[in-house]
Amino acid sequence: MKLSVVIVHSNEKYFLAQCLHSLLKALQPISAEVIVVDNASTDDSQSYIKRLFPQVRYIYNTDNVGFVCANNQALHLCQGDYILLLHPDTLLPEDNIQQVIRFFDVHSEAGVCGVKMHAGNGYFLPESKRRYPSASAYFWHLSGISQIFPHQSWFDDFYLSRYSSHEVHPVSVLASPYMMMRRDTIEKTGLFDEDFSVYGEDLDLSCRMEEAGYTNYYLPYPILHYKNDSAKKLSTQYIRSVYGAMHTFFRKRSYRYNSVTRVMQHASIHMQYGMKQAAEALRRNISQFMPVHQLIPRYFIFAHEDSVLGIRKLLKKNHLNGPHHIMIANERSTAQGHDIVIPGKNGFTHVVYDSRVFSYKKMLDLLTGCKLQGVQLGVYHPQYHILVTPGKNYF
Repeated sequence: MKLSVVIVHSNEKYFLAQCLHSLLKALQPISAEVIVVDNASTDDSQSYIKRLFPQVRYIYNTDNVGFVCANNQALHLCQGDYILLLHPDTLLPEDNIQQVIRFFDVHSEAGVCGVKMHAGNGYFLPESKRRYPSASAYFWHLSGISQIFPHQSWFDDFYLSRYSSHEVHPVSVLASPYMMMRRDTIEKTGLFDEDFSVYGEDLDLSCRMEEAGYTNYYLPYPILHYKNDSAKKLSTQYIRSVYGAMHTFFRKRSYRYNSVTRVMQHASIHMQYGMKQAAEALRRNISQFMPVHQLIPRYFIFAHEDSVLGIRKLLKKNHLNGPHHIMIANERSTAQGHDIVIPGKNGFTHVVYDSRVFSYKKMLDLLTGCKLQGVQLGVYHPQYHILVTPGKNYF
């Protein structure tokens, strides 16, 4: 068997359904197995996914054992020559996996390969490629100075922004939404370290690969990562988890740093943790007195003519009564995509592509080539009767 794919999720059945739909298209020419680990979902994910994707191996945990432990459960069972770890809120173009495997086949030194990740608005996600952490890199990143001077070599050690996102680069650290590796390399270096319950596990695994003598590579093959947990990123729990993972990582890798650097690392982490907590407390206090302005979704939809009735019913069912626009389309007739069509029509928040008409590769090409600000991707799946968007799924 060429490839094993592992996906861990909890209460994300619609994102997962879309992910699996794109994944199985990408796996068509490849001998592969797909293992989905459910961490105690309560949204009927098990029966829903089994019904739609009977070929998927499903592991159901009655308790949420955490992201790291759940991945290790599946890694023990993998039979493929290669292993792909994938998040459920990702979408793959049809040629992605073949491209990455071809790279592995000619680079025997490769440990882990990651890819070019885009958010739901088409923007490149800088965490697609990172450098091994240092006290200075964390300070420049956490203080925000690296964002002010993104292409200055002194300040971009965290996200390596001076390196082109369109080229292959050896990098130290890759991100967990998409990590592919050879099974024999992870058998040598060990599975995920379960001291990292959430966050930091990809950093630790990447570093162990390097320490074992392998080279980790960033590959410019695009995927979509919705980052559907973005709303949590200002929460106290998120802040505590992220900075706890930093402490764990530096404690385990203390032998790589001298005593002065270790003191700087811990001081920087504590300082930034305090600043983030204070900023979150201030945000909560201000929000109590500020009116809530909810952006009303407005969709520009490219759909097959046989999908129009289903789309209208779905919009009505979910009380999406804005001035949406549906255009009958096929992939070739809309080669210029929404970047050409929408500017003459103000107020659209999402562009929606019908998966009956458009390949996932074409969707990503059109989205990432768009120059508009704030336009999010939506995908309508007539076979599942769902509309998947970065913020919310409709069914």
